[in-house]
Amino acid sequence: MSAATPDVDAFTRTYWDAAAEGRLLLRTCADCGRPHHYPREFCPYCWSENVSWLPADGRATLYTWSVVHRNDLPPFGDRVPYVAAVVDLVEGPRMMTEVVGCAESELRIGMELYVRFRTGTEDGVTVPVFGPVVGAVVSPVGVVEGE
Repeated sequence: MSAATPDVDAFTRTYWDAAAEGRLLLRTCADCGRPHHYPREFCPYCWSENVSWLPADGRATLYTWSVVHRNDLPPFGDRVPYVAAVVDLVEGPRMMTEVVGCAESELRIGMELYVRFRTGTEDGVTVPVFGPVVGAVVSPVGVVEGE
C-alpha cells in the first residue's frame, strides 16, 4: 500500500468494506450521541469507548476547497488537476474528501453535495468522494469508476 492510499486495518475494515458497497459510515458515540469522522475507537468529545458504526445520510455542504495542480504521489499525479475539499456532513462532522463531477467555476461555499464512491484505486480500495446534488432530488449513491 502506498502512502497516498488508505491504510485498511482490522479496525477500519468495516468502514472500507461499507464504502465498497456504496455506503458511508460514521462512528457515533452511544454516551454523548455525537458522530465523528475520521473513524476512531473512542469518542473525541467525551472519550467514551462506547462507539459504533452507523450509516451516514450521504449529504454534505462544501466548507472549503483547493484545486490541486501538482501532486507527485501516486495515484494523484495522473488525476491533476483535482479538487481537494473539506465538507460538512449533515450529521455534523467535517470530512476531507475530493469533489468530482463539477467544474471549478461552479464551486461555491455551502453548495450541496452528495457522496459517491471512487473505485479502481491502485490497491482496490473504494473511497468516498462528493459531487453536486443534481436537481431538487438527491439521487441514489453512485459509483464513480476511476474518475
